[in-house]
Amino acid sequence: MVVFPSQDPLDRADFNAVEYINTLFPTEQSLANIDEVVNKIRLKIRRLDDNIRMVVRGQTNVGQDGRQALAEAQVAIGQLFGKIKDIKDKAEKSEQMVKEITRDIKQLDHAKRHLTTSITTLNHLHMLARGVDSLEAMTRRRQYGEVANLLQGVVNVLEHFHKYMGIPQIRQLSERVKAAQSELGTQILADFEEAFPAQGSKRAGGPSNVLRDACLVANVLDPRIKQEIIKKFIRQHLSEYMVLFQENQDVAWLDKIDRRYAWIKRQLVDYEEKYGRMFPEEWCMTERIAVEFCHITRTELAKVMRTRAKEIEVKLLLFAIQRTTNFEGLLAKRFSGCTLTDGPGVKRPEPPLESTNPFLEDEVGDDGSEMEEDLDRPKKHKAPDNPFHGIISKCFEPHLYVYIESQDKNLGEMIDRFVSDFRAQGPPKAGTEDGGAVLPSCADLFVYYKKCMVQCSQLSTGEPMIALTTIFQKYLREYAWKILSGNLPKTSSNSGGLTIKSLLQEKEGSEAAKFNVEELCLICSILSTAEYCLATTQQLEEKLKEKVDKTLVERINLTGEMDTFSNVISNSIQLLVQDLDAACDPALTAMSKMPWQSVEHVGDQSPYVTSVIMHIKQNVPIIRGNLASTRKYFTQFCIKFTNSFIPKFINHLFRCKPISMVGAEQLLLDTHSLKTVLLDLPSIGSQVVRKAPASYTKIVVKGMTRAEMILKVVMAPHEPSVVFVDNYIKLLADGNPETFQKTLDMKGLKRSEQSSMLELFRQRLPTPPSGADGGPSFSFSTPTPEQENSRIRKLEKLIKKRL
Repeated sequence: MVVFPSQDPLDRADFNAVEYINTLFPTEQSLANIDEVVNKIRLKIRRLDDNIRMVVRGQTNVGQDGRQALAEAQVAIGQLFGKIKDIKDKAEKSEQMVKEITRDIKQLDHAKRHLTTSITTLNHLHMLARGVDSLEAMTRRRQYGEVANLLQGVVNVLEHFHKYMGIPQIRQLSERVKAAQSELGTQILADFEEAFPAQGSKRAGGPSNVLRDACLVANVLDPRIKQEIIKKFIRQHLSEYMVLFQENQDVAWLDKIDRRYAWIKRQLVDYEEKYGRMFPEEWCMTERIAVEFCHITRTELAKVMRTRAKEIEVKLLLFAIQRTTNFEGLLAKRFSGCTLTDGPGVKRPEPPLESTNPFLEDEVGDDGSEMEEDLDRPKKHKAPDNPFHGIISKCFEPHLYVYIESQDKNLGEMIDRFVSDFRAQGPPKAGTEDGGAVLPSCADLFVYYKKCMVQCSQLSTGEPMIALTTIFQKYLREYAWKILSGNLPKTSSNSGGLTIKSLLQEKEGSEAAKFNVEELCLICSILSTAEYCLATTQQLEEKLKEKVDKTLVERINLTGEMDTFSNVISNSIQLLVQDLDAACDPALTAMSKMPWQSVEHVGDQSPYVTSVIMHIKQNVPIIRGNLASTRKYFTQFCIKFTNSFIPKFINHLFRCKPISMVGAEQLLLDTHSLKTVLLDLPSIGSQVVRKAPASYTKIVVKGMTRAEMILKVVMAPHEPSVVFVDNYIKLLADGNPETFQKTLDMKGLKRSEQSSMLELFRQRLPTPPSGADGGPSFSFSTPTPEQENSRIRKLEKLIKKRL
């Protein structure tokens, strides 16, 4: 352990004498200085001995010096303790002295505080007594202007005496104040009753200063006094309205609803001129009169419509609603709606969520007419919500079934007109701009839907919107059935009389086609229309959910109608596929009945291939041109046709038996030609060549490569059997014995040979993985596109070599 830090190697804990000597004398020549080094070390030893000797001698006096220092420290501590005790005693004496000095000061301070409180209370009491006396005197003299200011002060002063109510004099003053307030309330109500009698003759000629001051007093009194004044004044002000527009009066009916609103406008102007300054501004009397008028009007209109419900017609109902909503909009421009919370059952509508729907925006003018707007136009910010919306027009909601029934009837007539127009005009003409276009009736239907939706949302956002949605659903289905599905061409077999000889001849192939050009255009047009309906129905559903009350959003569901249009699209594509598929069937049948065993040489592509290609070139460009606006469905058509044609081609390929080596080579050439045509199918006959979608190309390559591998297996020698079976398993990756037997039939092997080959095939099959279903078929991994392309190149080389 090193006590003092040192750089000397001799002081290190891991000192090594040998290393130290080697450091001093690294070479033999350095030994010449050994005497000098020894002398230095001896000198260092002597110095260390001297230092040790001095330290030992110095320690002999340490004990005596320590005892002396301890004694001195004890004395110093005793002196310090005495000084601290002395300071503590002096501090206690000082504290006692301060308490004696401040005892009298605290008493004086408490006395001053109590005296100040007593003086303040006496002043308040004096003010209260004088104020009560003055209040009673002014009340008797009806000096309401002075009373309004004095009463508020008296009430404020009285609040300071709540904790002194146990004192009889204070309690008596409080009771006098309450009595004065009660008397003032009764007196003011009597003054208003006298000035504005509820029934009887004319009203007073104008407001008086006494009543204006009385309103200021009512602000300080019990709020019920203010409410009673407002209630009586409004009732008296609207009494004439109740008489003029009684239920049995001719002007009470909906056709003269404008007169109601004209009357209240005149009354509000009259009020502002005569009584506008009588009531305090914060009472909002003008708005209260208008709101009470709305409540009365809603009740009266509901009553008269219940009585004369059979007389309500659609035009009359819409006229009344339009005039009412216009009046509600006028109220929103004039008033803030701050008094609506005072009315019974009136609730300000919550602001709707901001629309994110791409459906047509709705703008309605003051006359209720719809303003056209482009879909691409930026959406405008909606105007602030009308707090008066529905305050009157809500009474029309129970009678909106008349409007719903009318729209049901109109839509029914519209669908019938669409059907008759379609029959009269016929399908879209091929080669025209209308070929494959969306039917104009579809746009007309949704424009009318938009108009109805906007109109109904102005009338009500509750149950009537749900009823209208049900009507929309009904006629969307009818349109899909009567206009779209009902006009799809019917499939009919018209190629049954064709012979193999006629198919092998290079004709136009029109005999094999099931649909003519006009029918193909019609199918494409119906498909495009169904796609438009599908997209627009989804937007319609979103827009309806925005318009309807939030509590009813879950009841808006047009999924069933969208599924209907999706079915129309699927049926249309299926018809196009079936048409082209059926046109190719006779050619495939001819292929399967050709004598492939007797083919002597490989030539150009066979006539049946030419026939298939001819049908494809005839139909596909027409379909592609008419589905230019719906490219994704044209791709679906190509995929579905390929998925149908290739398995059918392979099945007919198995029927070609027996096949000679030359026949198999010819079939390989034909298969490659068909594969090339199928790969170019999406852009065949087009001036603009587009690359086919990867999903489509993968289907064609996979299916046609299988057909090529089948023919390659047929071309391979069946001896030795093991090599043939292993080659089949490797190329086709098919563990189904039936497929293997069909391949043997194509080779023309005898049954005895086939039995041994089948047994060997079952033995050579790879073992299925654990958990797989036991059966004749076995699942193999699908060759990668690189492997397929490699096989194709080998096959092309083989064909060229044979040629």
